[in-house]
Amino acid sequence: MSEQPDDGTEFRELYPGRGAADLTVLYEPTVDPRRDRHVRVNMVASADGGTAVGGTSGSLGGAADHVIFATIRSFADVIVVGASTMRDEQYGPARLDEHHRQARLERGQTPVPAIAVVTRRAELDWQAPFFAEAEVAPLIVTVGAAPHPPADVAGVVVAGTDGGVDFGVALDELVRRGYRNVLVEGGPTINGQFAALGAVDELCLTDSPLLLVGSSHRIFAGADLATPARLALVSVVTAESFLFVRYARAEPALAA
Repeated sequence: MSEQPDDGTEFRELYPGRGAADLTVLYEPTVDPRRDRHVRVNMVASADGGTAVGGTSGSLGGAADHVIFATIRSFADVIVVGASTMRDEQYGPARLDEHHRQARLERGQTPVPAIAVVTRRAELDWQAPFFAEAEVAPLIVTVGAAPHPPADVAGVVVAGTDGGVDFGVALDELVRRGYRNVLVEGGPTINGQFAALGAVDELCLTDSPLLLVGSSHRIFAGADLATPARLALVSVVTAESFLFVRYARAEPALAA
């Protein structure tokens, strides 16, 4: 029987099947057994490719988007987000409903995923609810020269010295700590850094039924890839005029 959320939102699977969508099945990560990690990027964009309204992505979403967002988060061991996105989007601690929490416990995960904030300066408010109310202590991914939070507030992943964060080192360290299912929520520059590493195994894209025009960023930002990364379509779901598209890495070769 297909699982639908109990808030009345109806999700329809358009691909690979057709009919009521079982979100838990459609969004379960497919981990390559040759790899020690699975990196999934989740983003929302308008129909014309914009990623923000008034500087944030919140207005692009809706009730259906929130359901998909929670479903994707429910599989993650850790959520990676840039400090600017954390501030702009007013991130709070990770929250999941009882259904998702129980499923995580049965899989051997913590009740909610940890959130790792990427920041070179680490100039954050350690008393903010994001830290003070977190059920699972956040992580700060930063450089060695940056100030560190109090040990009882957040863990620290040092990835670099006094320059920018080394994303390869950061990813390796997260995996070493047991965070195999890595969910990246941006922003575009953070996404671009993971893409440059060849580390993006999957892209979950919400296509919002809005036209923005303007000069909003793309979902990935950075230098052109030497070779475009080819993706394979995994699933397409629709609800409330949104399209929820899941792509996976198509190349058989492993990332460096």
